Amino acid sequence: MMDSPQTLTGSCLCGGVRYRVTGPLRPIIACHCSQCRKTSGSYVLATSCPLERFELISDETLSWYRASETAERGFCSRCGGNLFWKADGEDRISLFAGCLDGETGLEIAAQWYVSDKSDFVKIDPDLPQGP
Repeated sequence: MMDSPQTLTGSCLCGGVRYRVTGPLRPIIACHCSQCRKTSGSYVLATSCPLERFELISDETLSWYRASETAERGFCSRCGGNLFWKADGEDRISLFAGCLDGETGLEIAAQWYVSDKSDFVKIDPDLPQGP
């Protein structure tokens, strides 16, 4: 008998946006780009999944911000929770890992855009660096 797929839930601080993800998630990427820093106050820890395994349970306060010519960011219009990043035309959505409920079993696998990092952030030399 096969194990049932992993199911995780997540939400913003006020609960106006709630979601469910079924199946495994990508390991976490620490993104230090200037957009992530400006929307979160520091760097973002993000995982992702195919859209077909992502379900919004409540989107009462979900708003999308066109962050660039190629992507948008999802956030809660009530509490300001920074939740999602979605590239245009992609069949995946990035989920900000701190918004997931409970234990995830995820680990940080890489660091991106470290050249944009804040001066107070220390980079883990043991993790690979991306674009």
